Amino acid sequence: MEPLFVSNGLSIVGHIARPRKAPGRTAPGVVICHGYPSVVEGGGLSARSFPELADRISNELGWVGLVFCFRGCGGSDGDFSLGGWMQDLVGAANFLGEQEQVSSVSVVGFGTGGGLAICAAASEPAVRAVGAIGAPADFDDWANHPRRLLQHSRDLGIIGDRSYPAAFDQWSRELRDIRPITCVDAIRDRPFLVVHGSDDDAVPVFDGRVLADSHGAADLRIIEGGAHQLRHDPRAVAILLGWLDRLRDRPTTSATS
Repeated sequence: MEPLFVSNGLSIVGHIARPRKAPGRTAPGVVICHGYPSVVEGGGLSARSFPELADRISNELGWVGLVFCFRGCGGSDGDFSLGGWMQDLVGAANFLGEQEQVSSVSVVGFGTGGGLAICAAASEPAVRAVGAIGAPADFDDWANHPRRLLQHSRDLGIIGDRSYPAAFDQWSRELRDIRPITCVDAIRDRPFLVVHGSDDDAVPVFDGRVLADSHGAADLRIIEGGAHQLRHDPRAVAILLGWLDRLRDRPTTSATS
């Protein structure tokens, strides 16, 4: 991956996959977000397989796919904070929307990235559609044990500065203030895909059902026997590709015009 844009003064790295089309033709764009790392020192590997997914979406569906690494992960500058990751996602959506070839921007996220995709779209009416895969309805588990999360983030390598955060109370407050379930109402006029594994032991399948129910018209798909890492489940990927393919021919709404 290479530096793509700057978020709050931090260089964010990523990968853009562009379809092979005639010059002057436009295509829909999708931002793909990784989740919170799951293994020690996993921050550097957070988005390792995602460029391949972006390439597949581009080659098979004709979309422009953007994968980026949240701050603190995979070569991007900075240290993890939930609010900072939100800002990075909004920055990625704006960056993709500024590309001459891109006609619209949707966001798709896995795990934490899926929860943030909902919240980012709620604050950015130009986002056309949202996909949340294995996403939490809230971050209350983190909010209840912020110092444990801080140490775990250090162990994962997504916080490298030992003096960070300068304001711990503000850092921890974001864990409770950023709530996907309360943001769903703002995207009810937009297509919403929710995919969840029935055996997800990191984010209960109940979260996916609650998010879909709150939207009212979500495309909810439960992967029977599926775990949390649905990026590596071919059934989940097939559902995502099918949804994007159908979305391509769907008229945009007033929220995205």
